[in-house]
Amino acid sequence: MTQAMKVLLAEDHTLVRAGIRSLLAELPWVQVVGEASDGREALRQVAELQPDLVLMDITMAGLNGLDATERIAQDHPSVRVIILSMHASEEYVRRALIVGAAGYVLKDAEKEELELALKSVARGGTYLSPQVSRPVISDYTERTSRHSLERLTARQREILQLIAEGNSTKDIAQNLGLSVKTVETHRAQLMARLDIHDIAGLVRYAIRAGIASSDA
Repeated sequence: MTQAMKVLLAEDHTLVRAGIRSLLAELPWVQVVGEASDGREALRQVAELQPDLVLMDITMAGLNGLDATERIAQDHPSVRVIILSMHASEEYVRRALIVGAAGYVLKDAEKEELELALKSVARGGTYLSPQVSRPVISDYTERTSRHSLERLTARQREILQLIAEGNSTKDIAQNLGLSVKTVETHRAQLMARLDIHDIAGLVRYAIRAGIASSDA
């Protein structure tokens, strides 16, 4: 590669982020141009720094990595995203591909695998860790639950995550710059679409679907 690949790291754990950065420092054709600790910060830095690629964690407060990836794919289509995750389940991988990720690498991967993923994606391809690729490829076209996340809008998923993280309606309204009534309307539509009619049910669903962490 004649020009260094500009990479943004989006990961909420400082030590994990430092470890990834250390690995990337061993690749002379990679330049880490920024770091973000949550999805919203990642979006801001993508707009400001225009990286070639984002290494994106999934479980981050405020705006998770999958929804951040979807927004990057929509607003900055030239920026590629590789999801770095501890989750090997098909649902996570399938959704990552649906929202526009170009790769999915497990966090316990060796440096050589990460390097291969970066090169594959840089060439315009897609890379999936071997542990997750076979079930995803075989079942990719199958729909799972009737309560699939694809039934929700990006705004509804955002509100679902904030609910699951323990935010009140007022907190969510202030966070998103919406009125309390608008948030209540979104929540009602969310419950109707998922056929879940209490907050505890929404929280359980959000954790199962990877929208929020169980220790949020």
